[in-house]
Amino acid sequence: MTKGKKWSSERKSFHDPLTGVVITQLTDYYSHSYHLYFTNNAWYDENTKLLIGSDRGNSTNLYSIDLLSGDLTQLTDLKRNQKKGIQGTFINPHKMEAYFTIDRSIVAINLKTYHESTLFELPKGYQFSNLSCTSDGKHLCFGLTEDLSNSIKSNLSGGYIGFEETEAARPHCQICLLTIETGEIKTIHEEKRWIGHVNTSPTQPNLITFCHEGPWEKVDHRIWVLDIDTGRKWKVAEEKHNQYAGHEYWHADGLRIGYHGYTDSLDRKDGKFLGSVKFDNTEYEHFNFPYQNMHIHSKDTQLIVGDGQQTTAYHGEYYQDCLFLWKKTKDKMEGPRVLCMHRGSFHIQQVHVHPCFSPDSTKILYTSDMSGYGNVYLVDVPEFEALPTLDDDRLKSSK
Repeated sequence: MTKGKKWSSERKSFHDPLTGVVITQLTDYYSHSYHLYFTNNAWYDENTKLLIGSDRGNSTNLYSIDLLSGDLTQLTDLKRNQKKGIQGTFINPHKMEAYFTIDRSIVAINLKTYHESTLFELPKGYQFSNLSCTSDGKHLCFGLTEDLSNSIKSNLSGGYIGFEETEAARPHCQICLLTIETGEIKTIHEEKRWIGHVNTSPTQPNLITFCHEGPWEKVDHRIWVLDIDTGRKWKVAEEKHNQYAGHEYWHADGLRIGYHGYTDSLDRKDGKFLGSVKFDNTEYEHFNFPYQNMHIHSKDTQLIVGDGQQTTAYHGEYYQDCLFLWKKTKDKMEGPRVLCMHRGSFHIQQVHVHPCFSPDSTKILYTSDMSGYGNVYLVDVPEFEALPTLDDDRLKSSK
C-alpha cells in the first residue's frame, strides 16, 4: 500500500526569462503531474495544502502538496487499469473531504485519514460527466451521459476525437443531486443534449451552471443556469448572431459568471471577446480583444488571466505560449500584459495550462509540460503596470 506515502519536496524557484517574475515549480518527476480542473478549488486546510494529480508509480493518483514545506503526500492507491477522474476532484467547502470518480463509482475521501467511501454507483448505459459540491457542503451535483462508446470512437482528453460526433448524436444526459449525508439521489434535469461542465456556485447552494457541450457554433447555446430549488433553467451570456461564448466559470462572489468567446465572421479577424454577467443576466459586460486564449480565469471583473497563444517576441523569436493578464479600468479592459512564458503543449487534457488564481489572488496556479513532463507551477502576481506589454522593448532585450 502506498496511500499515505511521503515524497520529499520537489520545489524550486526561478525567474521567468521574459518578465523576471518569480515562478515556483512544485513538482519535478519523470511523469505527468497536474493541478485540478480550473473551475475546481484545489486549496484546503486554511489554504496551506494543494490537491494535484500525478502519474508517478505508473498509475494516476491524488496527492497533496504542503505549501509550507513543499512535501507531497499520496492520498490514494489506485491501479493503472482503473478509470480515474482525479483531475475533476472537488473539495467540500465545509469539511476535510473531497470527491472524485473511479471506474463506475463516486468516491469520498477524508483528507485527514485518507479513508475512502463509495457514495454512488453509475447506472448501466451511462458515463460520468464532472461533479461539484454545493456551497453549503450538503450535496454533490454531477452529470450522467449516455454511453455511446459502442457507436462512436472517442478520445476527448487527447485531441477531442469524437467531439462533433457525440454532440450530433444527442445523447440522453442527466444532472443529478446527491445528498451526501443520506445518500439520497434525484435527477434535477435531463434532456437529449450533451451536457457538460456542471459547476456549483461557490456561495449560492441552489445555483449551478452547465453547458450544452460540443462545437460552440453548432450547439443551440453554451452556457445555462439551473435553480436546484425550482428546477428552472435559463440561458446566460447570450451573445449576438455568430458570437459564441464558453469555458464559463463562477467568480468568487458566486453571483457572476466569467467566460470568453469569439465571433465567427469573414470580416472579423479580431473577433475575440472577454465577458461576464450576473447569473440573472443583469450587469452584463463585454470587451472585444484580438487575442487567442484556450481558457481564462478570474476571481472578479478586475483582473483576468489567460493561457494565451498570442505571438510574443523574445530574442528575435516569436512565442505563442505565455500567460497574459487583463485589468479592468473604468469601463474598459487594459492589456494584455505578459506575465510569463508557460510553454505548455495542450497535447492532452492533463497538461492543458488552465491558469487559475489562488484564493487570495496573489498567485496563479498552472500546469506546463515545458520539461517534457507535466508539472505544477505557481507564479507570483506583481503589479499589473510593472509587466511588459506585447510591444515592450523589455521583451526584445530580455536575457
